[in-house]
Amino acid sequence: MTGPLPVGFRVELDPSADRLDERTLCGGSPPRVLRLTREGCEALAELSRGPIASAAAGRLARRLTDAGLAHPRPPRSATPAPVTVVIPVRDRAEMLDRCLAALGCTHPVVVVDDGSQDPARVAEVAGRYGARVVRHEIDLGPAAARNSGLAEVASDYVAFLDSDCVPAPGWIEELLPHLADPEVAMVAPRIAPLASAGARGRYSRAHSCLDMGPREGLVAAGTRLAYVPSAALVARRSALLDAAGVPAFDPSLRQGEDVDLGWRLAERGYRVRYEPAVTVGHVEPDSWRALMARRYRNGTSAGPLAARHRGALPPLVLAPGPALTVAGALAGSPLAAGAGLAITAASRRRTLRRLGLTAWAAPRPGRLCGQAWVRTAAFASQAGAPLAVGCLAIGAAVPGRRRWLRRIAAVCLLATPGVVEWVRRRPDLDPVRFAAAHLADDLAYGAGVWRGCRDAGTAEPLRPVLVRSKGR
Repeated sequence: MTGPLPVGFRVELDPSADRLDERTLCGGSPPRVLRLTREGCEALAELSRGPIASAAAGRLARRLTDAGLAHPRPPRSATPAPVTVVIPVRDRAEMLDRCLAALGCTHPVVVVDDGSQDPARVAEVAGRYGARVVRHEIDLGPAAARNSGLAEVASDYVAFLDSDCVPAPGWIEELLPHLADPEVAMVAPRIAPLASAGARGRYSRAHSCLDMGPREGLVAAGTRLAYVPSAALVARRSALLDAAGVPAFDPSLRQGEDVDLGWRLAERGYRVRYEPAVTVGHVEPDSWRALMARRYRNGTSAGPLAARHRGALPPLVLAPGPALTVAGALAGSPLAAGAGLAITAASRRRTLRRLGLTAWAAPRPGRLCGQAWVRTAAFASQAGAPLAVGCLAIGAAVPGRRRWLRRIAAVCLLATPGVVEWVRRRPDLDPVRFAAAHLADDLAYGAGVWRGCRDAGTAEPLRPVLVRSKGR
């Protein structure tokens, strides 16, 4: 599916998009260069004036939105299409009550009781709000529960909502216009963490694994938005059924079924969009132990997902120059780190010259190597934690000043993700406690990754990838 964006849609350039001249656009995710023909320049002028009115403008709008250079602005419908809401639940009757109360009675609701210990209580809460109940006698998992709910849906559109969510009024109507594009299968809102007071609550509000951040975009593997959580989604029902009419969620996946669904939709040519202008509240775990347990469970999905989607889950991707700089810093070797910077600078010059982009303010070598350090730090505190421990152990065996350089470098590496996140978000929590919680969060996730890789018999989510830029 690569048809044009429909007539009536508008587009807005992404903040990362840089127009170098009349014909050249740079930016997107991953970064790329787009050169326009004369017809393309005319189409871009049309898009800047207003909504899509021609086939050429629709084709260019599709290319821009697929590249992450622009985002669609769909027209609002005076009469939104009918939507059925599916809510999987297991025991959490109080949360279900709060969720249904916030949802209201605008849409029909199917509650799937996935093996609750007290099914009567769940049925009583659902009945109070006029929701239908589908019952699993045993716990089959969230994917199977959503599939059972989807089988009961007759409307063209379906919304999935977890029972621990507290949606704002009109969230479905705000997301639904994106599905006016026939190639969009699913759209997700931003998940807003709802947490209690205290250090754990302040940390959760600033760094929830369900919050994909304030920047909208197309969801695709290998991009800034690799996935969206299934805590709240609005989808096209027909896109969630394969040719045989089998529901799309994979019931064999207890974790990561939402990631798998998004990637399989993309493989079939559909688009999945993330719309952070719309938010849905989500109740966060009520203890540090529960918070870390969730991250551990999330990590266990990496192995099964890698086995299904080869090449989609590299834990770290680095170019040779930045990789050498990071390795030199960890080894306490200024010479190696300097050589990496020199290689990065030379590669950057060659790429810009080859593409004729001397006017593009591409990231400088120091910034590129700094970004590589941050990515390496995230890897080291998650799947690569044994590597960081090894660096500390090796540092202890090296005599003299270099031993302390290696120790300091390894400690800085582990602290970097939390410190960078604290500087970026400026949460209502001091940097020491935030960085410590962030590290514990990453280590829990990394432990889950190792467990998932062992169970799935794959090491792909543990292997860094070294790439060489082709300058495209």
